[in-house]
Amino acid sequence: MTAAQFLETISELPGISGHEGPVAARIREAWAPLVDEIRTDPLGNVIALKAGEGPKPRPRVMIATHMDEIGFMVLSIEQGGFLRVAPVGGIDVRNVLAHRVRVLGRRELVGYLGMLPPHLTTDEEMTRPVPMKDLFVDVGLPEERVRALVEPGDLVVREQRAVQLLGGRMAGKAFDNRASCAAAYHALQELARRRHQVDVVVVATVQEEVGLRGAVTSAFGVAPDVGIAVDVGFARQPGVEKDRSAEPAGGPAIALGPNIHPQVYRFLVEQAQREDVPYQVEPVPGRTGTDAWALQVARSGVATGLLSVPLRYMHSTVETVDVKDIEATGRLLAAALAAMEPEWVRGLSR
Repeated sequence: MTAAQFLETISELPGISGHEGPVAARIREAWAPLVDEIRTDPLGNVIALKAGEGPKPRPRVMIATHMDEIGFMVLSIEQGGFLRVAPVGGIDVRNVLAHRVRVLGRRELVGYLGMLPPHLTTDEEMTRPVPMKDLFVDVGLPEERVRALVEPGDLVVREQRAVQLLGGRMAGKAFDNRASCAAAYHALQELARRRHQVDVVVVATVQEEVGLRGAVTSAFGVAPDVGIAVDVGFARQPGVEKDRSAEPAGGPAIALGPNIHPQVYRFLVEQAQREDVPYQVEPVPGRTGTDAWALQVARSGVATGLLSVPLRYMHSTVETVDVKDIEATGRLLAAALAAMEPEWVRGLSR
C-alpha cells in the first residue's frame, strides 16, 4: 500500500479528539508488520517500536504524528429533532454550513449542518459568520425518533471522501494530521530497507487538537533522547503570507526556533541535502502549536525537531496536500533515523 492509499483510507475514518478508536485500529494494523512491537496505551496512543542494532541500552528517537481530528459533540436535542452541537477542536464556522455529517449515536445517522436561507437573512447577518451557538444538525427524522437514537455527548463527524486531484495532489478531511501519519508509514517502509542503530518509536498520538495530551503522556512513557514531531503547516495560497507558508511539492518544512533544538535542525537539513530530499525552512519564533511543544519539555527535556507537510485550507473538509511532500517527509525521516549515531544522540544532552 502506498502512502497515498493509506492516507485515503485513514482520512475517511472517524477519530475526533478523545475518540480516536477507529482510526487508531487501522493505523495499528498497517504499522504492525513494519515494526518489532506495537501497543496502545491507556490514553489511546498507538506506540510502535522498531529496534535498532547494536548493544543495549540504545538511544530512543520518538516520532510523533497526531491522528485525531476536529468535529462536534451533541449538546441537546431540540424541538423538531434538531441537534444543537458544540465544537471539539478548532472548528471554523465559516466553512461548515450545509456540510454533510455523520452522527455517531445508537445508530449512525447521516445529517447536515443546517442554515437559514439567504432570503430570510438580514443584511447584517450576511456580513458575519453564524455564531457557534446557533449551529445545528438536521438528520431528517421526527423528534421522537431522534431522541430514541441520539443523546447528548454523541459525536458528529464531518463526512468527506478523499479525492485524487490532478498533478499528484489529494483533498479531503482530517489530512491534519493524518497526512503525517501516512508520512510515518512511508518512513517505516523505507526504514525496512535500511540499518539503524537507534531504537525508533513511532507514535500516533491522540488529542492534539484539544491540548497535545497524547504527546504529553506518550513522551513521558517513551522517555526519548530525541523527538521529532511531524505535522502539517500552511501551504502557499491566496491570502497566506509567503513568510508564514511553504510551497506545495517543495518538500517538508524543517522548523527552526525556540521549540527546536538547533543541532536537531541542522542534522535534518544535512540529511535532506545528503539524500537529495527537497526541503524548506520554517522559522517559528514562538510556540509551534504542535506535538513538538509537548515533546520538548517531557521529563527533563528532549532534543526536538519538527517537520511540516505543506497543506492548504487547514481545518476544512477540503484540506489539500501534494503526495510528493508526504513521500519526501517519509524519506527524510528514514534517512535521518538511519544516520543517527548513538554517540551523537547522547551528546545532545551533554
